[in-house]
Amino acid sequence: MRLLIVEDDASLGPLLKKEMERQGFAVDLADNGVDGEIMGEVEPYDAVILDLGLPKRPGIEVLQNWRKKNIDVPVIILTARDAWHERVDGFKAGADDYLGKPFHTEELLARVNALIKRANKQTTGLLKQGDITLDEERQCVVDADGVEHELTGTEFRLLRYFMLNPGKILSKTVLTEHVYDYDSDKDSNVIEVYVKRLRQLLGKDIIETRRGQGYIFRG
Repeated sequence: MRLLIVEDDASLGPLLKKEMERQGFAVDLADNGVDGEIMGEVEPYDAVILDLGLPKRPGIEVLQNWRKKNIDVPVIILTARDAWHERVDGFKAGADDYLGKPFHTEELLARVNALIKRANKQTTGLLKQGDITLDEERQCVVDADGVEHELTGTEFRLLRYFMLNPGKILSKTVLTEHVYDYDSDKDSNVIEVYVKRLRQLLGKDIIETRRGQGYIFRG
């Protein structure tokens, strides 16, 4: 899953990026409202962490512009803890959640995961499709025989995206966009390597190839 953080604090932004990457996300970071708004328009993020007090363009304006363009990505806004009016304005602009500063990264992670689960109609930290269960907190998968397999970061992101979109034809381009961040080498052929790896772990029929179209996760 891919995450955008729009935060101008030179210490907090990189810290959040590092922590969210450790938790299994592909993460992009923008340090001003103009760049953040553009990235949110052109890249397919699964969630956004948006600070309101941004240089060049306020976060509330960024959010309003996204919603006017029907960009419905889940957004959690960051505000000063006592700025209740910012929270109200954020919700009116289309925010899905807010978190006051200062905060614990564990709470931010929990809120981001909750937004993504809600958007994908998922209710628990155990993502299950058919006989396959993905433990999102431990980033491992249990196969149909009950055997647990550890996953690399890329394997985890790819499998999670597959399992959140079962039965859909997912092109290499779409998969690449949701598995890698902006600065990664987005060679779509690498997706083939990871699909092969997941088939080795979970069974060759778990992911169907549609020639010229992409892949379908069967579960």
